[in-house]
Amino acid sequence: MVGLSFLMLVALIAILAPVIAPAHMLDVTTLIGTERFAPPSLEHPLGTDHLGREIWVRMVWGARVSLLVGLAATAMSMLIGALVGIAAGHFTGLPGSILMRLIDFFLVLPSLILAIVLSTVLSRGVLTIIIAIGLTSWAGTARVVRSQTLSVESRDYIERSRALGAGHWHIIVKHLLPGVLPLVLANTTLTVGSAIIAESTLSFLGLGDPTVQSWGSILKNSMDVSAATSGYWWYVLTPGVAIVLVVLAFTLMGRAVENIVNPTLRSR
Repeated sequence: MVGLSFLMLVALIAILAPVIAPAHMLDVTTLIGTERFAPPSLEHPLGTDHLGREIWVRMVWGARVSLLVGLAATAMSMLIGALVGIAAGHFTGLPGSILMRLIDFFLVLPSLILAIVLSTVLSRGVLTIIIAIGLTSWAGTARVVRSQTLSVESRDYIERSRALGAGHWHIIVKHLLPGVLPLVLANTTLTVGSAIIAESTLSFLGLGDPTVQSWGSILKNSMDVSAATSGYWWYVLTPGVAIVLVVLAFTLMGRAVENIVNPTLRSR
């Protein structure tokens, strides 16, 4: 509940970003005379950056991109992982073996390296980061879903469905999908945090859209001006703490959902 409450607050701030911090507050042409690298104070709650922009304004707008990329990339990853995992567990013989080798191939590939390659090949932008993360982080989900699918496949009602003439589509939609959906839901909340970290990493490496505010791009800007070694600690600490807290909140939610859908994990 603590994680859910915190995420609802962050989501509300992100939705109301145009109201809380109008876009003109990010326009550097209107900030002539504003103190650069101003430390946190009553006038500048979270300090200013190297261009005189308020850090809290950039954080508010950055929350929109970080949450959007985290949720969208996770949805894409879960969709691919669930479909491939169910198919690999349901279909036996050559099709199942081919799908398993595909899953193993993506498991051994460093997902971050592959995401960096995709981000450099495709045009820079938020959509590119979503695609890069979604296409490189589904293999773990597919492996877990396949194991759950094999467990569901061994139950008696699946055999009865086959004996009554049910086809593959009927078994997958009516029996396998509902059986693995709780596991996919629990895995989704745990994966969002990893997707947010991946987005921050890609933006920090300069592979994001420089015209769009994100927590990773704030960290990159702080690195470009050597904020950490120059004593501008608020420039580095603010986005870093925000990323940690949001990922922690999603992790808390994921563990809670996992305990709900898997009663064996509940404490007595």
